[in-house]
Amino acid sequence: MTSVIADCVPTTVLQVSEYHGWGLTSMTSVSALTRGALLTALAAVPLAAQTSPTTSAIPQEARRVHDATIVLDTHFDTPANLGRPGWSIMDRHSRAESGDQVDYPRMVEGGIDGGFFAIFTAQGLRTPEGDRDARDAGLVRAVQIREMVARHPDAFRLVTTAAEARAAVAAKKRFVFISMENGYPFEGDLSLVRTFQRLGVTMMSPVHFKTNDLADSATDKPEWNGLSPKGKAFVAEANRLGILIDCSHASDDVLRQTIAQSRAPIILSHSGVRAIFDHPRNVTDADLRALAAKGGVVQINAFDGYMIAQPKIPAREAALAELAAKQPPRATMTEADRKAYLSARKAIDARWPVPRATFDDVMKHLLHAIEVAGIDHVGISGDFDGGGGVEGFDDITAFPKITAALLARGYGAADVAKVWGGNALRVLDAAQAAADPGMRPTIPITS
Repeated sequence: MTSVIADCVPTTVLQVSEYHGWGLTSMTSVSALTRGALLTALAAVPLAAQTSPTTSAIPQEARRVHDATIVLDTHFDTPANLGRPGWSIMDRHSRAESGDQVDYPRMVEGGIDGGFFAIFTAQGLRTPEGDRDARDAGLVRAVQIREMVARHPDAFRLVTTAAEARAAVAAKKRFVFISMENGYPFEGDLSLVRTFQRLGVTMMSPVHFKTNDLADSATDKPEWNGLSPKGKAFVAEANRLGILIDCSHASDDVLRQTIAQSRAPIILSHSGVRAIFDHPRNVTDADLRALAAKGGVVQINAFDGYMIAQPKIPAREAALAELAAKQPPRATMTEADRKAYLSARKAIDARWPVPRATFDDVMKHLLHAIEVAGIDHVGISGDFDGGGGVEGFDDITAFPKITAALLARGYGAADVAKVWGGNALRVLDAAQAAADPGMRPTIPITS
């Protein structure tokens, strides 16, 4: 791993003496970029009724089908936890106690074979200094994901292709793809797309909550009416390198322009459908059909605010903002800090409750997407550790419930396999097959 990192990461980053726990004394602005990630994620979900779901009620045949299927989630925000003091993915955590939804013990319990672990960078200032800080934050997060795998070689394997993922499953290891949510780390210099690919990134999205230099966001005012000129160059570069393009969080115009421009299928790694709930983060039926016609895939998420309408209560919003302002950056948040935050959040939820979406709501989105796009073009992502989770589907131990629900509605084991991993792996294969010669992932992957 060291040789690859040395080749890809700028010297200024490598000279930082301590990666673990975000001990970046010379890069305080990097941790500032991530401060909002935890608070945004946790503030999105009422905490009063959080319990870890059990798989004991899953019918035996459904569990057999689930365990025989390659199960993956295309958007884990779990890497944001890798800098937390004392936090380990090998420990079993609790949604109720710490807010965490993904770890190795629960991957085993839920029958999850792997997934895409996201390098998320909250959008900040669109300046040369902001771009450099975002770049450094992205590079450090990539290193942390690789270190997680390197520390636990008996449990995890870093992969860059569908074939490598299947080989990891055969070796009884959980596979780790690396994805990038938001193009902020490379918007200032598109040559960094190749740098991040060499570190293992196989999927990238151009934009997040805020419009940036690449594209308009679904949740911000349009600036480019879709892709910017640099955003169009990003699409071409991603195609050249064989990187799967993810348009979750992008505006409708960005999605449509990317489908039209890209020579490879694209993915929506964690989205809902607008016909079930009208939200700009969700995809229209017309765009679902266009996505499918290009060979792409939509991965249905489980984010309360995208599944159902939730009223805005001014007093609640003010209390949440006041609580968030008091919190230290996630990088320095102790477990005591986190528990105190969650306790205060529960008090706010109890005083000003808002409705939560349910597992049935997620199924409505999923089944509608299958009906419109077809079984070959739909998958699953809980958006866990990034604000996802609904009543009855609160962490990854609940994944077998999707399998049981699909089987109960008449779908067969082959259909379940497509939804749980087959479709996402196929679209990754297609993106890599469309790359220019010699540009497919080449980083050394060891067991």
